[in-house]
Amino acid sequence: MKAYLENYLDEHKKAVESIPVDAVEDLIRDFRRALEEDRQIFLFGNGGSASNCSHFITDLGKSSSDKAFRRFRCLSLNENLSWITAIGNDYAYEDIYLRQLENYARPGDIVMVLSVSGSSPNLVKAVEWCKQQGIRTVALLGAQRGKLATLADKQIVIDSTHYGRVEDCHMHICHMICYAFIENEELQGR
Repeated sequence: MKAYLENYLDEHKKAVESIPVDAVEDLIRDFRRALEEDRQIFLFGNGGSASNCSHFITDLGKSSSDKAFRRFRCLSLNENLSWITAIGNDYAYEDIYLRQLENYARPGDIVMVLSVSGSSPNLVKAVEWCKQQGIRTVALLGAQRGKLATLADKQIVIDSTHYGRVEDCHMHICHMICYAFIENEELQGR
């Protein structure tokens, strides 16, 4: 078991080291611009990625907003279970995020999706709609990349196909974004 755990950590370190710092810095600038322009930021994903979205939006909406000159207008579309099940039942599961975005999102807003495979039909369909509406899109992905790698305006790819490691690295990125606003005064003021 010890050898397995040591190997797991070695592979995790490789995945963490594959996080492209320049791309994360660029994304932080996008979030700063969204804050300045009072734009909305939407996140969503499936399974563990959905949980990461919820965690990130909690940190961004509370702790990062506590330090910034304005509150982040941010929302995880994973949260409204009754709406998700109504959309899935009455339309299609592939529409659960798209139909919510139709109510909320406007041109210039940011949609960020988290996906290890990059191929989830509900994420792809939502990002396709966003592209038609002038909504900026970002995909945090695993090494499989999937359709989202060519569809999203910006992509950050973790060099691993292991779901746990990729999801952990996506959360690292989310924390890097939040703590950039929490711990750096130049991001906090106007």
